[in-house]
Amino acid sequence: MDIHQKKQIDVINQIEERINSNNINFTTVPPVEDYVSDNRICLTSVHFPKVNLLNQVSEIIAELKKVEPNYYHYDNDSLHMTIKNIKVINNPPLFSEDDIHKVKNVFSKIIPAHKKYKVFFYRLLLLPNNLALIGTTEPELDSIVNDLDEQLKKVGVPDDKSYLNTKYFFSNMTLTRFEFASEKFKNKIRELSDTLIFKPYEVDKVSLVTSNAVLKKKKIIDTWSFK
Repeated sequence: MDIHQKKQIDVINQIEERINSNNINFTTVPPVEDYVSDNRICLTSVHFPKVNLLNQVSEIIAELKKVEPNYYHYDNDSLHMTIKNIKVINNPPLFSEDDIHKVKNVFSKIIPAHKKYKVFFYRLLLLPNNLALIGTTEPELDSIVNDLDEQLKKVGVPDDKSYLNTKYFFSNMTLTRFEFASEKFKNKIRELSDTLIFKPYEVDKVSLVTSNAVLKKKKIIDTWSFK
């Protein structure tokens, strides 16, 4: 593990400490009764995992589903890694068609100029209303996010999400959403997290999408490949 990954883990641990002390100063998604029909829409960029990763993650979700079948568990069509948020979910949306056009132009310029990067998934993280698979990354992700941030601000469509940290970014994939996590669910998370073994995963593409929180009502604007 290199110094950059250790810095990322420090940030992830700080997030967990904030959650445990109920002192959250970063954006989260409030729960709803019906996630599939949720009319709150965001503008964001994501990577859709390849089959080998999907298969491994779906096995984890299957184990979680056995414990709490009534929670909302992501299916393979909606699993994703957020690369860069632009506008958080809201009804009505906090962006216009003109904003989408501006953002698409930014991504068309920035993404092909950056190289692929690896993700090293290593743990599950329980957030207030969702469970995420977390991974450290190569430093390239920070460079991608910072370049996108700078250009999005220049075109007048800045990221409106609040972050605990704006220097070291990491990879996360939401697996499940719920109102409250039960004790048996927490126990299962600890059991699974302690036994995770993932090969390094390469992120090679990014898609700009509008969608609700669980990527139903999804519209893919465009997709770009890293060099």
